[in-house]
Amino acid sequence: MGVAGASVALYAYLPGGGTQALAQIPGGTLDPTTVPKFVTPLLIPPAMPRADVICSRGEQIDYYEISVRQFQEQILPAGLPATTVWGYGPVGGGKKHGRKQADLHHAPSLTIEARYDRPVRVKWINELVDQCGNFLPHLLPVDPTLHWANPPQGTDPAVNGSGPRDSRPEFTSTPGPYTGPVPLVTHVHGAVGVGDESDGYTEAWYLPDADDIPAGFATVGTWYNFFKGKAAAKFDVTWRPGLAIFQYPNTDRASTNWYHDHTLGLTRLNVYAGPAGFYLLRGGPAGDDAVRDSRTGRRAVLPGPAPQENDPPNRRYREIPLAIQDRSFNADGSLFYPDSRAFSDGIVGPYIPDGPFSPIWNPEFFGNTIMVNGNTWPFLEVEQRRYRFRALNGCDARFLILDFNQIPGVEVWAIGNEGGFLAAPVNLTATNGNQLLMSPAERADLIVDFTNVPVGNHVLRNAGPDGPFPSAAVADPATTGQIMQVQVVPRVGPDHTTPPEFLQLPGITPLPAETLTRGLALVEQAATGFDASGDPVEGPVEVLLGTVAPDPNTGALVWTARGWAEPVTENPATGATEVWELYNTTVDAHPIHIHEVKFEVVNRQDIIADPATQTVQVVGSTQPPRSWETGFKDTVVALPGQVTRVKARFSTPGQFVWHCHIVEHEDNEMMRPYRIGPRQPGQPE
Repeated sequence: MGVAGASVALYAYLPGGGTQALAQIPGGTLDPTTVPKFVTPLLIPPAMPRADVICSRGEQIDYYEISVRQFQEQILPAGLPATTVWGYGPVGGGKKHGRKQADLHHAPSLTIEARYDRPVRVKWINELVDQCGNFLPHLLPVDPTLHWANPPQGTDPAVNGSGPRDSRPEFTSTPGPYTGPVPLVTHVHGAVGVGDESDGYTEAWYLPDADDIPAGFATVGTWYNFFKGKAAAKFDVTWRPGLAIFQYPNTDRASTNWYHDHTLGLTRLNVYAGPAGFYLLRGGPAGDDAVRDSRTGRRAVLPGPAPQENDPPNRRYREIPLAIQDRSFNADGSLFYPDSRAFSDGIVGPYIPDGPFSPIWNPEFFGNTIMVNGNTWPFLEVEQRRYRFRALNGCDARFLILDFNQIPGVEVWAIGNEGGFLAAPVNLTATNGNQLLMSPAERADLIVDFTNVPVGNHVLRNAGPDGPFPSAAVADPATTGQIMQVQVVPRVGPDHTTPPEFLQLPGITPLPAETLTRGLALVEQAATGFDASGDPVEGPVEVLLGTVAPDPNTGALVWTARGWAEPVTENPATGATEVWELYNTTVDAHPIHIHEVKFEVVNRQDIIADPATQTVQVVGSTQPPRSWETGFKDTVVALPGQVTRVKARFSTPGQFVWHCHIVEHEDNEMMRPYRIGPRQPGQPE
């Protein structure tokens, strides 16, 4: 986590902020400075092919069958070893699902193209098995001391002696990494109106339908069978071993969503191994067709096309998704992720059960290479015209600051974020120093105008830190300070797109007034351990969410930290509009994601946090949301030393979660269940 006393000057990364580069950050045995840059063309993910269009209960549904598999991919430049990864792809071939088609599994994966008010149904299949049908172990070190999916515990507290699945187990000696079958469950991040049975609830995971699952293992999570029954009743679908079938109504505003694994206590590792992809929702009253040209009042022309099903080979695209992720590698091409807590802060114990520290979990992880759409430091050829970039920060913990200042003559406009189009276009070049902060899981819809950029090669850079945000130290300029190269060539033909300053974006209807305000806390719990020399070292043990409420005697705002297993404390009524106040008592920024809703960022305000009394005091005046935070979002940066207020309407009853999207935090208690509406008959405790 951050160093105590770290600056909370949130935009010190702007030009003139006095930043300083860190030394190259550690990683695997592959030195990132030896990796050739800008020799691999950017892969633009194709559209995910549908398995069918089906009719159910009087409506047409786009139907997909998508599995996660293990395979090798050329992430590093040609000439360096390939990397074993996991990725989603359309079902075809394999031991258990025998249809023949091209194997299009990739990391990141193909883009699901969804249409407004047209449901999408997906059969999500866990195919992490080998050619003989036996389970594949994890590619990365799994810490079994966390509160996690925990298949070895089975469903009986007597199995293995210490408790059921979805639990934090007990040990008599420090364990090594878990090597059993891998649980998965997919979440479409940003989906609104989806039932809880289809949201990818973190305790609704399932193992692959492997032939060698060890006796006594739980094959599904605590909530899987409950949601299996709901899905059967709602959609007439049957879940079988190794899969779940989810349905998405797509009644939200057109937006840039994405899908990824969400298994309890394993999300950081499962996503780092590769499974993620874009889910683009198009059309409707806030889609592209609703954008007008303010000069004429007619439909505006946005840069395109984007990839669609059955595109001809070598089609050139001008709407381009960019999944930006950091990774580290070993010299044999394998992914590197630390297998010891000592990696991040030197703490070598005392480890569980002799002390409070988990032996493998690291508070954050920052890779020392940058990859875009599955390749390290690729290049993209662009003409001197306007392009549309749909950017995603897909990193585990790294905050990115997209920095266009090394592209002379470029002009960058933000037109959308996670909730679709903004209230109005924002000229980032004129108002924000040609930069944009993006926390993990945030998305940005950008118009990037290369019209006046000189022909030649230029680099999109990253001005964010090689460590927790905020920090005055910027990324290594030779490695993580570079994202990709744009190779600018002369324009061929006219550019008929509407200049962004003339875009009139669809109107935004504000949410109604709130009926309740909830105080919520972001909390870090630390302890003192020892380094390899025996010297004391303080470090975090876990990161939590909690509640904030006035003390009835003094009126002081007191926070209470709460773990994943504690009863639900956030229970909005169905249809209620609430303001959630996120009091960040830590020294780091946290990207907070609330499932099932898109929310308005209301404001931020400074606070004084007192860990000794666990109290917070609100001071100063409120600060409005940044210009690129207008409209609706599903992930917000909760800054240290501040309370961040968001407003949401909770319309779909069911069991969901909210959490930090620094996934190392999410996997170690910084996630809480919440429920919309009443308890459901028969739901798990």
